[in-house]
Amino acid sequence: MASGLPLRHPAQGFNASQQLIKSDRGGMITMSDDNVMIKQIVGTHAPDGREVDVKPLLHLVEDILKRATLQIDTTLTAYAELEDKTHDQVNFASMLNALSYTIDRISCEIAYKALGGTDAHVTTVSIFNILASYSWDAKLVLTMAAFALNYGEFWLLAQIYSSNQLAKSMAILKQLPSIMENLGPLKARFDSLNNVIKLMMDVTRCVVEFKDLPTSYISQEVPALSTAMAHIPTAVYWTLRSVVACAAQITAITTMGHEFSVSTTEAWELSTLAHKLNNILEHLRKQLAACYEYIDEKRNVETFQMLKNLFEMIHIDNMKVLRALIYAKDDIQPLIDGSSKKRVHLDVLRRKNVLLLISGLDILNDELSILEQIYNESRQHGARLDSQYELVWVPIMDHSVQWSDTVNEKFKSMQSSMPWFTVYHPSVIEKPVIRFIKEVWHYRNKPILVVLDPQGKLVCPNALHMMWIWGSNAFPFTSSREESLWREETWRLELLVNGIDPVILNWIKEGKYIFLYGGDDIEWVRKFTNNARAVAQAARIPLEMVYVGKSSKREKTRRLMATITAEKLSYIWEDLTMIWFFWTRIESMLYSKIQLGKLDDHDPMMQEIKKLLSYDREGGWAVLSNGSNVVVNGHSTTILPTLVEYELWKDQVPVKGFDLALEDHHRTIHGVSHPCCRFDFPMTMGRIPGTMKCPECNRAMEKFSTFLCCHDEVIPDVLFQ
Repeated sequence: MASGLPLRHPAQGFNASQQLIKSDRGGMITMSDDNVMIKQIVGTHAPDGREVDVKPLLHLVEDILKRATLQIDTTLTAYAELEDKTHDQVNFASMLNALSYTIDRISCEIAYKALGGTDAHVTTVSIFNILASYSWDAKLVLTMAAFALNYGEFWLLAQIYSSNQLAKSMAILKQLPSIMENLGPLKARFDSLNNVIKLMMDVTRCVVEFKDLPTSYISQEVPALSTAMAHIPTAVYWTLRSVVACAAQITAITTMGHEFSVSTTEAWELSTLAHKLNNILEHLRKQLAACYEYIDEKRNVETFQMLKNLFEMIHIDNMKVLRALIYAKDDIQPLIDGSSKKRVHLDVLRRKNVLLLISGLDILNDELSILEQIYNESRQHGARLDSQYELVWVPIMDHSVQWSDTVNEKFKSMQSSMPWFTVYHPSVIEKPVIRFIKEVWHYRNKPILVVLDPQGKLVCPNALHMMWIWGSNAFPFTSSREESLWREETWRLELLVNGIDPVILNWIKEGKYIFLYGGDDIEWVRKFTNNARAVAQAARIPLEMVYVGKSSKREKTRRLMATITAEKLSYIWEDLTMIWFFWTRIESMLYSKIQLGKLDDHDPMMQEIKKLLSYDREGGWAVLSNGSNVVVNGHSTTILPTLVEYELWKDQVPVKGFDLALEDHHRTIHGVSHPCCRFDFPMTMGRIPGTMKCPECNRAMEKFSTFLCCHDEVIPDVLFQ
C-alpha cells in the first residue's frame, strides 16, 4: 500500500496548494448546480453486482481516524480498544486482500493530484471512475480507507517519533518535529480538519446504514427510502470531495512545515464543506429515522398478528406464548423472583397456571395490599395451589415517556414490595405486545389479571374481579369457574362483607339485625342512626350498625368517620383499605357480570348490586339484614322516612313480623319517591356495556359522557395518580 504523502520543495508545495485552493474555490462556484454535477457522477456509476461487506473495513477506518488526533494526551486515551470485529468475518482477510489495490490507487490518486494542484472536482471524478463498479456505500468506505491510510500514517509518526528511532528518522524527512514544536498556529487548522473528518465519517456510517435496511420490511417505493436513495449520490460526491480537500490541506502542511500560514481562503473552504456535509447529514438522518419508524411499524404489525395467531393455536406448554408476551431471547433473565429477589428465566413458569398482573405504575397500594393478602393465603394451601399457579407483574409503560429517576424509584419500590414474580424492567415489554394487551385484552391503564392455563391458553381475560369477590376460592380463575361461582351465590349479607370484617360475620351468626350504611351527609347520618336505634328499641330487636363510607371522596369520608366516632353514632371501619375493598368488591360484581356477558336485567341479585352502586353515587343509603338475609336495600330518601314513620307501621309488626312490615312500608314510600339511578364507568375499565336498564324502574337508561375533576382526594404523587 502507499506509504505516506510524497514530498516536494516547500515553495513548490505551497504554490501547488494555493493553486489547488484557488481552482477548487472556483470549482465550487461553477459546480454549484448539484443537478448538473450529480448527472455527471451518476454517469460514472456502473456497478457490476459484486457485494462487498464494508462494515469490518469501516470499523478499522473509524479506529484509525479516532486515534489520529492532534490532542494526543487527552483524547487518545479516551478511546476504548478496538473490538475485534474483523475477526468475526471469516472472509475478511481475503476481502481486504482483494480491495487493497483499489485503496492504494485511490490513496495515490489523492496524494499526487493534491501536490499537482489538480482541480478538486476533477480529482473527485477520477476517484469515481476508479470506483465505477462498486456500490455507493463501498465507494465511500474505500475512499475513507484510502484517506485513513495516509492521515493515520502521518499521525502515527507524530505520536511515536520521540520513542522510536525508525519513526524519528522518517518523521525528520516529513518535517514532523518542526510541525509538532510549532503547533500553536496550526491547532485551529487541525480542529477544522477534525470537524470535517468527523462529518465525513458520520455521512459514511449513515449511507452504510441505508444499505443495511432489511428489504423484507422496506422497499424503495417507501417515500423516505426513495428520497434518501435519490440524495445518496450527492452525499457520496461531497464526502469524496471533502476527502480530497482535507488531503490537499494536509499535504500543504507537511510540505511547508511550521512555515505554513492559514489563509482566509482555506478557512472558507473547510467551513463551506463542513456546512454542506452537515446539511446532507441532517437530511439523511431524518430520512433514516423515518425508515426505521416505517420498519418498526411493519415489524410491530407482524408481531401483533403473530400474537393473535399464537392464541388461536394449541401448544404443548405455555413457553411459546410467554416468550412472545414477555421476552423472546435467551440473552437475559427477564424475571425477578419476588421471594428471593433474584433474576430468573421464564422456565420457572413452564406448565403452570400463570396470572399476569398487568398495570402501570399507578396501581393503588390498597390493591396491592389486598392482592398480597390473597396471594399469601393461597401459598398457605401448600401443594394444592402453590405448585399450580404463579403470579407475574407485567408493568406497562408508554415507550415515549422519559424514564426519569423519579419514575425509576417508583418502579423499583413497587417491584421490591411484590412477593410474586415481576418483569425485570418495563422496557422488556415490546410495543406490539402493549398494543395487543390494549386492543385484544382491553387494558385501559386500570389493572387487569389475565389468566393463562399450563398450555398458554387464555382462560380468563381479567380474573381481578373474581379475585376480589371470592379470593383463592376462585382457583383456577377461569371464566367457567367464575360462572360456576355466580350460580352458587345468593343475595345475602356475606356476599357484601366476606373477607373484610369478622365482627360482622359474628353478628350474622348471632342472628342480629345489621344496618350497613353509607353516604357523605353528616346530618342525614345523625338522623338515620338515631331513628334506627329508636325503632330497634321500640320493636325490641338486636340491632348493630356499621358505616362503610363511599367509593370516592376518601378525605371527606375520613372526616365524617371521625365525627361518627366522636358522637358514638355507630360502628365504623377505621381502616380505609377495608372501605376501599368493600366498594371494589361491589363494583367487581358488576364488572364480572359485564365481562361474562351476563348482565341480566331480570337477575334479582344483580338488580340489588346495581342499586347499591347507584345509591352510592347519589346521596346516602342503607342495607338492613336479619342475620344473613337482606331485608331492604334503600336510598337515603326512602330508608330514613321509613324509620321516621315507624308509628304508621308498628301495628303491622306483630302481624307480619318486623322484616315484612318494614319492607312493605318502604315499598310504599319507594313507589312515590323513585330515587334517580346513575352509573359511572371509567374509560379505563375496558369493557363498558352498550345499554343498561334502571334497577328501580327497569326502563332503558340514558348514556352520557362525563368529565369529572374531584379535588377531595389527597394525591401523594402527581406523576402516578
